[in-house]
Amino acid sequence: MRKLVYYIAVTLDGRIAGPGDEFDFFPAGDAEQTAAYMGFMNSLYPETVPTAFRAMAGVEGAPNRRFDTVLMGRATHQLDPSVPSPYAHLRQYVVSSTLKPDLDPAVTVVPGDPVGLVRDLKKEETGKDIWLCGGGTLAGALLEEIDEIVLKSYPVVAGAGIPMVDGRFDPTVFSVAERTVFPNGVTATRLVRS
Repeated sequence: MRKLVYYIAVTLDGRIAGPGDEFDFFPAGDAEQTAAYMGFMNSLYPETVPTAFRAMAGVEGAPNRRFDTVLMGRATHQLDPSVPSPYAHLRQYVVSSTLKPDLDPAVTVVPGDPVGLVRDLKKEETGKDIWLCGGGTLAGALLEEIDEIVLKSYPVVAGAGIPMVDGRFDPTVFSVAERTVFPNGVTATRLVRS
């Protein structure tokens, strides 16, 4: 069965973005450190690079290694409102009760029941997993369906902003499967549901 994998960048205090959806404050390190970090992550998950940046990241035309489907909330989808189809190389689902269903032919807007959607997607036999791109409210609604977390932890405290998981109190244990520490201070950890 396919897995739902929450692949996300986070601050030390558990924020995936600032209070105004900003994420440009995540420290990247110097050019060499950034290139090493991005090269490593993009080699593992090339499909997580937005379509508009794939050529610049050196992954244009690269096959999808882990995911063939991306799931995101409205705010994550609208980080750049001028791009209605940010991941054209993936099947795209946006969970939103306010977006119009005819947003873009390559994007499926789902007005409700993200749990039912994920359970249906997991039953498909595509050979690839489902990427939960964000945001925190959607992750909170889908916590019981998240099978793995790939957490890119940056050495910065935001102080306020969008939490990684915003939902009800529901302690859920994950085990560390692998961890890589980069010279720029970023730690990439893959966790699996215990």
